[in-house]
Amino acid sequence: MKYGLLLLALLSMGGLSDASAGEADVQNVEITKGVGDTYTVDVTVAHADTGWDHYADKWDLLDEAGNLLGTRVLYHPHVDEQPFTRRLSGVKIPADVQTIEVRAHDSVHQYGGRTYRIAVPK
Repeated sequence: MKYGLLLLALLSMGGLSDASAGEADVQNVEITKGVGDTYTVDVTVAHADTGWDHYADKWDLLDEAGNLLGTRVLYHPHVDEQPFTRRLSGVKIPADVQTIEVRAHDSVHQYGGRTYRIAVPK
């Protein structure tokens, strides 16, 4: 019984769980207009990646209605590179979209960290 209580206490404090890394937060976004309706987006994400079991694994671009405009998959943990910036090029953003929201995703909590909203340059 006392081992069960100890295990429960360790789990609740994060001692045996990678959930202690928290959620992935978008810290900064830069968007550059390309040709026509295409854009390049640079996104800076902060997450206390612990390794393959818990890391920021992608970020998404959404229009004002919540429609997905693009996703940048992150194929490996960034344990020793925090925060980190990655680029997505050739993103098509319709002319009527005024702002985009960027959200990050991690392998444990999924979505839920800090998002970032930015105006689309015309």
